Amino acid sequence: MKIDYSLITRRTFLNTLFGGWLVALCSGSAYALLKFAFPTLGKEPDFVVLNTKDFMNIPPNSVKPFAWGGKVGLFFKNANGTSTALKGVCTHMECNITYKPEDKKFYCACHKGWFDENGKNIEGPPPKPLEFFDFKIEGEKLIVAKKGIKVELPKA
Repeated sequence: MKIDYSLITRRTFLNTLFGGWLVALCSGSAYALLKFAFPTLGKEPDFVVLNTKDFMNIPPNSVKPFAWGGKVGLFFKNANGTSTALKGVCTHMECNITYKPEDKKFYCACHKGWFDENGKNIEGPPPKPLEFFDFKIEGEKLIVAKKGIKVELPKA
């Protein structure tokens, strides 16, 4: 049986096929570009386990970095010997911060933001203080966790 006319023309079929291919190409490229631009979005841990010897013996008025998911964490020892752990990114646009021991301040080079030793924003565009973590020592393990997170490691 021969059909006198078709419900869809050859041109409409090919245009739809090409349009679908173009949408798939553009959406795949946009996804890849976003994953490249924001690789660690939403991948921040609740806690990390570090070696105590590596962090507790740092000199006063200094910091030692550690991995906090895709960001940097800083273990900081004050001049008076007390230790704290904090997220090493600025609260303005999440640029990495550095500690300036001669000034006893944290500095964000992206937009010239300054934080004091207690993490309080004192100069520049950062809108809020730095984020500090809780830490505890269990034998050879230094456990750094977000505030309020209870960490119980399995007994081995």
